[in-house]
Amino acid sequence: MRLSQFHLVTTREVPSDASIISHKLMLCTGMIRKLASGVYSWGPLGLRVLHKVENIVREEMNRSGAIEMLMPTIQPKELWEESGRWQKFGPQLLKIKDCKQQSFCYGPTAEEVVTDYVRQELSSYKQLPVNFYQIQTKFRDEIRPRFGVMRAREFLMKDAYSFHLSQESLSTTYQAMYEVYNRIFKRLGLRCRAVQADNGAIGGQHSHEFHVLADSGEDVIAFSDQSKYAANIEKAEALAPNTTRPQPTEPLRRLETPGKKTIEEVSDFLKIPRAQCVKTLLVHGKKGLVALCLRGDHELNETKACKLTELPNQITLASDSDILTATGTQAGFIGPVGLPASIPVFVDHSAAVLADFICGANTDHNHYSGANWGRDAHFERIEDLRLIVAGDLSPDGQGQLRIARGIEMGHIFQLGNTYAKAMRVSVLDEQGKKQVPLMGCYGLGISRIVAAAIEQSHDQAGIIWPEAMAPWRVAICMINPKRHPDITAAAESLYQELSAHGIETVLDDRGHRSGTMFADMELIGIPHRVVISQRNLDTGTIEYRARKAKENKIIKREELFLLLKENGRDNGHFLEN
Repeated sequence: MRLSQFHLVTTREVPSDASIISHKLMLCTGMIRKLASGVYSWGPLGLRVLHKVENIVREEMNRSGAIEMLMPTIQPKELWEESGRWQKFGPQLLKIKDCKQQSFCYGPTAEEVVTDYVRQELSSYKQLPVNFYQIQTKFRDEIRPRFGVMRAREFLMKDAYSFHLSQESLSTTYQAMYEVYNRIFKRLGLRCRAVQADNGAIGGQHSHEFHVLADSGEDVIAFSDQSKYAANIEKAEALAPNTTRPQPTEPLRRLETPGKKTIEEVSDFLKIPRAQCVKTLLVHGKKGLVALCLRGDHELNETKACKLTELPNQITLASDSDILTATGTQAGFIGPVGLPASIPVFVDHSAAVLADFICGANTDHNHYSGANWGRDAHFERIEDLRLIVAGDLSPDGQGQLRIARGIEMGHIFQLGNTYAKAMRVSVLDEQGKKQVPLMGCYGLGISRIVAAAIEQSHDQAGIIWPEAMAPWRVAICMINPKRHPDITAAAESLYQELSAHGIETVLDDRGHRSGTMFADMELIGIPHRVVISQRNLDTGTIEYRARKAKENKIIKREELFLLLKENGRDNGHFLEN
């Protein structure tokens, strides 16, 4: 590609609405342009990178035996009513009407559509297992889209759906998809980690998320320092302490704590460690308010709490007025001692082993010291309610947990028969009996991968693409070609030779000054830069610089091909579980 024939518009001005580096650099390089909130056009440069990712994903999916198809983005209401998700999916489901006032949605996912397709196409066990996939645009009406294509409303996604007659078959395909994702991220040259995850709105039982590791990641993952255990922090189990609760040694005493509502304020005021305090959260349950008690230095894990049978699928904290009506006390002074009997209490494992603890006294501006379970306060059950913290024991019993930040790129699920049963799908087994097939779901954010790669690899000059994702592998820059025609001839010759060897090369023939050319090539992240100048021609050499290097090298022309061969594939490092 000759840059004089390509649309490349770069800028050094950072857009005011861009807060993370990938958003800034994708705008500065012209990879994307904003059309509306959370909706972007992909420019020619961005599309080249997007296609690189898409091609690797397609190659690996095809290699696994998955079959590509294409489903509509506009989906009828009736399918979503069959699955029960028309209302359940929530406000992210963009609902629209056609000219006949019939209701549709812009598909955020395709479980309903593919299940409808399967019930029309498959009838016998002989057609199973099968794994259909597509690379298609999705739309989720994010209330607060942000971070460019990282949290956009419209995005490109690879979604796959497998169908099986046995759990063994489903597990086999699930493992195959797990390995496919490993290979995809390795080929893309990204540091990634797979973690156990919660299924959320998609449903089903088993699932894993795939996170590209980056300091800017919104997600928090936990992993063992001595084993392969890894999980989303919302999924990670906090093991119960292997100690028993000590016997009480202090009497229950009421202490005045004027204006001290938070654990931090109370612990500082009383000069007591936060770990010796109990925080009590009042939330709305299915039949009234419910109290959740945690150790003062721990935070509630809402995903775990929602699994309590007494709570709905979403945690809603009681308002100040709710608390005042139920307890006669202001928020901030609630505790398990003397709480109304109508409010059931659930205690986290770590809080349950405390003795002589500090807690709210259910009286304004007062707390208790010397509180003890059984003697002073009672609870319904002990549960795992908290978020894990660094240093917790790994749930598999091997080592301690460490915490890292990641950007979720993919999620695979074992859905079971949730959708097939709801939509009345069946196939005949070997005995001629109708069986409801099991289903797997495997999603991968194509457009998010592009942004995540930038978050993981960049510097002050711009993007540092892994080889497999770069728009071009090599950039050839010419110094003063108008004064020296032989420079143009040498650059053209090298360009043709590299292209003949299948090496994607861009020739910067725009006639810009060297500083502008070099800055652009660094900004857009080309892995290898070659400079052709009169001085180099006189010595029979070329000037070479790798994007990650700090200095130039003067090399012979034939050395360039050896360097490119050695760096032909930057596989990165996949942290296996």
